[in-house]
Parts: sequence; structure tokens; C-alpha cells
Amino acid sequence: MNWTDRVTKWRRLPEREKLLRRWEAIPLDVAQSMAFEREPVELAVLRSLLAQIALPAISTRQKASSPTRS
Repeated sequence: MNWTDRVTKWRRLPEREKLLRRWEAIPLDVAQSMAFEREPVELAVLRSLLAQIALPAISTRQKASSPTRS
């Protein structure tokens, strides 16, 4: 599978699934960033903190308004 196949697959996912995958990736992203700054933090601690926060609601994108007529 090449990168274009992966992008296509991602775009076909329901918005809720994309949100969940992004949400679940947060602890690892933070842990890697903190390790890079030489301030390591336990991944389990980050996951427990994230579990205490409510999952954000899915918002629908609104079309951008334009000063000119379409």
C-alpha cells in the first residue's frame, strides 16, 4: 500500500473514527515530544489524564463565506 492509498483510505473513514484515532494518538505524541525535550513522562500517566477529559463533539465544517457571488 502506497501513501496515496493510505490517504484515500483515511478520507473514506467516518468523521467519528477519524476523531477517535486522533484522540487516542495524543498521549503518544505528547510523550514523544516530552522525551525530545529531555523531560520524559510516563505514557500511562498521559493516558489516564486523557481518560478524564471528555471526547470533543464532532463539529460540521461550514462553508466559508465569500464577498463575491458564486
